[in-house]
Amino acid sequence: MQDPIVVTGLGAVTPLASGVEATWRRLIAGESGIKTNDRFDTEGWKCRIAGLVPSQVDAPDGFDPEVAMSPQDLRKTDLFIHYAMAAADEALRQSGWEPQDRHGKSRTATQIATGVGGIPAITGAAETIRTIGVRRLSPFIIPSFLPNLAAGQIAIRFGFNGPSGAPVTACGASAQAIGDAMRLIRMGEADVALCGGTEACVDPVAIGGFTAARALSVGYNEAPAAASRPFDAGHEGFVLSEGAAMLVIERLSHAERRGATPLAILSGYGTTTDAHHVTAGWPDGREAARAVQMALAMAGLAPNKINYVNAHATSTPVGDAAELRALSTIFGVNGGGVPVSSTKSATGHMLGAAGAMEAAFSILALRDQILPVGLNIVDPMEEARGFDLVRDAARSQDVHHVVSNAFGFGGVNTALAFSRIC
Repeated sequence: MQDPIVVTGLGAVTPLASGVEATWRRLIAGESGIKTNDRFDTEGWKCRIAGLVPSQVDAPDGFDPEVAMSPQDLRKTDLFIHYAMAAADEALRQSGWEPQDRHGKSRTATQIATGVGGIPAITGAAETIRTIGVRRLSPFIIPSFLPNLAAGQIAIRFGFNGPSGAPVTACGASAQAIGDAMRLIRMGEADVALCGGTEACVDPVAIGGFTAARALSVGYNEAPAAASRPFDAGHEGFVLSEGAAMLVIERLSHAERRGATPLAILSGYGTTTDAHHVTAGWPDGREAARAVQMALAMAGLAPNKINYVNAHATSTPVGDAAELRALSTIFGVNGGGVPVSSTKSATGHMLGAAGAMEAAFSILALRDQILPVGLNIVDPMEEARGFDLVRDAARSQDVHHVVSNAFGFGGVNTALAFSRIC
């Protein structure tokens, strides 16, 4: 591949920890970030758990919002922007990309996705109007919750004048943000892109709404760490979680000229639409499979070259089964022996940030030659039997090419392919 696009920086804020390395360390150790939800009073609720980003009071590697934003700016913005800014700051620092001249800033794209945006700010504003009146609303309320303001605030902070975007394609959003950024670089519209996603909607409306839709796990309130169980026969729904993940991508030649260290090659991208149902994909996974085929075609890779799949699998029976059928379509019966895991078993479902987080995990698998474990697979679901599920513990293995999937409400299917730096 001539002058490939490479990843030179990663950043993350997750229910496991704040920071990429701390998150990865806990993931590989088989730890879970899913806890009892203390964000609001859930007494009497069917679902009382969530994947909450720990604070520094909770853990040494917890989230400190003032690392990336001033107290004044924090008050003017909702939580999804706080997480995005911290993850962006970490990714940019690792990449060493700090353009000082007009040209460098104008050639830097900012593509930051979210599934929902600032729903706590929206619901809080509604409550303010109801209880004390409309005149008490902050003048900053609208920009605090607009979905594109994570990208906007980051661009302002770092002075990036290149193309800006904010996909809001549900749970496929941040994978599409990475794909959109890749296209911008391939088309010559940018030299560098900061891309990824952010989400912070552990909120009564989101929890209540997903519960009403029967999408959430409600049977593990007394054992939160066991609640997210993709591919296990005991799965019953996903665990809503929060956080952000960011990548810095650029041409290899650009990275080499400035002395940056490539972490992996972003080798392929594919996206399709089911055009089938608002919340469920095709049972046979046909369009999900086509997204993977497109990513492999762009990467110039045959299916037998893939050494690991980080599955979208959220822990819903219908979704997990459809993805397994898609993998069999691509790789052969029972996935053709390709190792598969879903890191949502440890993080919960970060919605619009999930695709970028799982892309980061796939990159780290390539870097460290370790496949992350899928937790809570005690009795594989019928459709998963015969698949090479990475269960019980993380696995050391030669890894050269990986696929990371992200699917969303509305029928969005997205697949990314990453390759090892030789």
